[in-house]
Amino acid sequence: MKRFLKTSAIVIASAFILAQLIPRPEKNIRKHTSTSDISKAVNLPESVSKIFQKSCYDCHSNHTNYPWYASIQPLSLWLNHHIEEGKEELNFSEFASYEKQKQLKKIEEIEEVVSEGEMPVSSYTLIHRNASLSSSEKESIIAWVNATIKNIRTPGNVE
Repeated sequence: MKRFLKTSAIVIASAFILAQLIPRPEKNIRKHTSTSDISKAVNLPESVSKIFQKSCYDCHSNHTNYPWYASIQPLSLWLNHHIEEGKEELNFSEFASYEKQKQLKKIEEIEEVVSEGEMPVSSYTLIHRNASLSSSEKESIIAWVNATIKNIRTPGNVE
């Protein structure tokens, strides 16, 4: 039994070491604010912008703040997949490039996922505790969503 455990430990350690040779994906870091940033498309109060940056931007923008473990395989690949998936669903850095109808839909979805506690995802807030949304932050986002939807739906604003 001891030999089996020792052999298993060696195999697992070797696999972990070999996994470090897998090339890491390019990091999702842009140095400047995009001309397509959400702030270019809708009125985004600084308070709501700060909430988004704290709780959403790591997965839903071109500005990820990587944790220390992001350089360890296979976590690097898993994080990259999660970020790409998040940006595909909603990218705050590219929001202004969306058509008005898509902007409206994405803003409505923000309200839905925040109200239902689906975002930020629990696997993210487990490690990034400061990303959890307080009740007042949720209320701020929902109030912003309602005001923004009203503004977008104003005649002449929807394409």
